[in-house]
Amino acid sequence: MTFVELEHTADVMIRVSARSYEELFLEAARALMTVMYGATAEGTVCCDVNVDSADQEGLIHDFLSEVLYLSEVNSIVFFSGTVRIQDNTLSGILCGGTFDPEKHRGGSEVKGISYSGLKIVKEHENYILDVIFDV
Repeated sequence: MTFVELEHTADVMIRVSARSYEELFLEAARALMTVMYGATAEGTVCCDVNVDSADQEGLIHDFLSEVLYLSEVNSIVFFSGTVRIQDNTLSGILCGGTFDPEKHRGGSEVKGISYSGLKIVKEHENYILDVIFDV
């Protein structure tokens, strides 16, 4: 599992790769947290996450939007989790630590997740996601 920042003119574009579809979603959430906070936070605070969508791209978009919402509303910097995806329905638990302005001010404010350029492909044994975070 890994993610890298790709060159983009105005926002933050990330490429995420993972060995499984579920890991792709969790790694994308970790990438979002890293962009927002500069670091993730281990801890024992957890939130349920449930998302339904019409297709794969919609599901990752809605999932990341929910991660963004839950992080901001609950002041949680997510570190790990588990997700289960069946058809275009995702359910899971995300865990992390409480936001600490001293530890988590190294990132960028993310306003939303863009549909522009959003794609998921499977190459050989890996799933690959390109996603743009609106900053």
